Amino acid sequence: MNMDMGNMAMNGVPSLFTLQQMYWAVVGTAIACAAAVHVYETALCQQRLYAASGLLPTPAKPKNILLRVCATTAATVREVAYAAPPPITFGSYKFRLPPLGRVIIVLSNLVTLVVLCLYKLNPKDQWQYEDIGYRCGFVTICQLPLLFLLAGKKNIIGFLTGSSYERLNWLHRWVARCLFFTTLLHMGYFFASWARYDYIMVKIKTDAITQKGLGAGVVLLWIVLSSVSPIRGWNYEVFVIQHLLSFAALLVMIYLHVPQEVRVWIWIPVGLFFLDRLLRLAVVLFNNFSLFHPRRRRDGKCSGVWACKAEFVPLSHNTTRVIIANPPINWEAGQHVFLSCHSIVPLQSHPFTIFSLPEDGKMEFLIKAKRGGTGRFFRHAERNRGLPTTEGSHISRKSIAIEGPYGRIRPLQQFDTVILLAGSTGASFTMPLMRDIVSRWGGQSQSTSALGAFKRQGAVTRKIRFVWVIKGRTQVDYFRNEIERVITDVKNLQIGRRGGAVDISIYITCDESFTSDQNSTSLASSSNFSREHGKAEEAEFTNNDEKKLPQTKESETKVQEKIEEKIEVEPLKCCCTNILEDENAIAPTCNCDSCGPPASPKVFVSEKSAPPPDYNPTAASTPSTTPSLKVENHPSPSPIRILSGRPDCRNIIQKELELAYGESAVIVCGPSSLVDTVRDAVVTLSDERAVHKGTGAQGIYMHTEYFGY
Repeated sequence: MNMDMGNMAMNGVPSLFTLQQMYWAVVGTAIACAAAVHVYETALCQQRLYAASGLLPTPAKPKNILLRVCATTAATVREVAYAAPPPITFGSYKFRLPPLGRVIIVLSNLVTLVVLCLYKLNPKDQWQYEDIGYRCGFVTICQLPLLFLLAGKKNIIGFLTGSSYERLNWLHRWVARCLFFTTLLHMGYFFASWARYDYIMVKIKTDAITQKGLGAGVVLLWIVLSSVSPIRGWNYEVFVIQHLLSFAALLVMIYLHVPQEVRVWIWIPVGLFFLDRLLRLAVVLFNNFSLFHPRRRRDGKCSGVWACKAEFVPLSHNTTRVIIANPPINWEAGQHVFLSCHSIVPLQSHPFTIFSLPEDGKMEFLIKAKRGGTGRFFRHAERNRGLPTTEGSHISRKSIAIEGPYGRIRPLQQFDTVILLAGSTGASFTMPLMRDIVSRWGGQSQSTSALGAFKRQGAVTRKIRFVWVIKGRTQVDYFRNEIERVITDVKNLQIGRRGGAVDISIYITCDESFTSDQNSTSLASSSNFSREHGKAEEAEFTNNDEKKLPQTKESETKVQEKIEEKIEVEPLKCCCTNILEDENAIAPTCNCDSCGPPASPKVFVSEKSAPPPDYNPTAASTPSTTPSLKVENHPSPSPIRILSGRPDCRNIIQKELELAYGESAVIVCGPSSLVDTVRDAVVTLSDERAVHKGTGAQGIYMHTEYFGY
């Protein structure tokens, strides 16, 4: 290879080094635009909270023309970005396509790369094949730093754009695929040039540079193929190890293949990788060694060298509750940490969402037992405590390491209405979000953020709509205490004429597409179910429900076998799969085995917890150091509604949007089928209601989290 070709610029054609700089100019511009949007959203949040503290009636609604233009632009972009093409069906399998927003980003990157590879060159001219091959090689190698920037847990791009590593991981994978595409162009044009002289095999057998390049291409092909979701999720621990080893081999092969002038593009990723690891190591040491927390040691909250001890409690449906008392770190609602318990699962670390809040004085997790480490957690919990738990039973605690917290979401307290939907253990993400808003109504939140002292307390939110979809009635016990606390706090706030309204519905369904991820088609079969109504039960939680926990693992296994038998043999006769268009409709209650024994709750009549039509946050005021909306006429507190069947997500969201006085947020966490259903509903409603297009309909922000790696 001619080493001077990178500096050559002839006939107005940019040099190869200039083309590399042009690519990073495009990438840098995209990151700068995303960072500017993040700064605007942060300022908008503060403006809304300030307006709420001034008792303005609709702080989440844009007031001036500039804010209205921004709101209209955001609504238009969201409609396009959230929309997803219909899934592709092959037999009994469905392949869900990514949302258009992601497609546009990937295609923009791909088009930029193709333009840089072919600019002012003729791809049909066989005498320019090697020139195109050289250029494709230079364009390929300059993508490596972006690949590693998107891979790190301590993510620079995420920090600038207000995102987190897991929200950028999909882009990391697609950048790798674009890298592989330009690698194919690089290799293909050289092979096409050599093929004219039947020289391909001669170069492969005799030329060391060609051999190293071909080896790098093979390793990159393996990385791309092994990163596909089914393979990645088959055994994630094995995937991570081989992924790191494969990238190390790739960098070595590329280093031996490329000229000295472009090896800087290899050293930059190496530096980024070790910087990320160094920062993560510093966080792990600070989080887990009591030496760095002398105050906690003086207060007796930790003893010994290790700062964190965890209790493992078995729950129904093969779920483990992990409790870390007096954790040494702070976090925000919706964040997650990586847990390591080497005495149970050696040399493994898994991410889990924290479903408690800092003011609880403990860090709690709900972990669904599957293969590998999560299954070992559950078996350890069963051995050491058993089912059911009893008062005064021995508590066995294990030393545990935490890394984090990670995860970022736009502050939900800036939205007029917040709609939270969760499937199964996805409520471990949405529950703390609801509790955090309620605590901000009372000015008691202890959550922290990157804004630090600049973060204003309080909340704009008037209404929280919480929907939880579960497979069995015993799962209600997962969050019994948290739900009771929310109801109590809201009642106390309403007595003081503060806060807003909370409306909670729990759906019990046999349809696993809304409660657990399936490899086969889920929504295709669910579309055949009749759209009949289930029965709503208005109930308070009482301690009498404790008896619904399964007594032994064997009994739970029998119940699960009955569930599977019912779904397989008579799927259409289970009313738990009906779609409930009206939560107040009365129909036969589902008593199938998955729901547990029929409910016998304490029933009482009360008004629905919904904002009154004449809701006015400025109608009453109470002394408070934090901005909180006040209500003049408060509805009576609503009980928890327990329903048999599937939720009509579109209907639920539409009703709340029609009552919203400003921008709303829709948050969903659960199986991909539930996430896709909610996404489609948001896109359709945004289009039908012509959000911020002169109809008066307010904006809709959506945040999605789904199960899987």
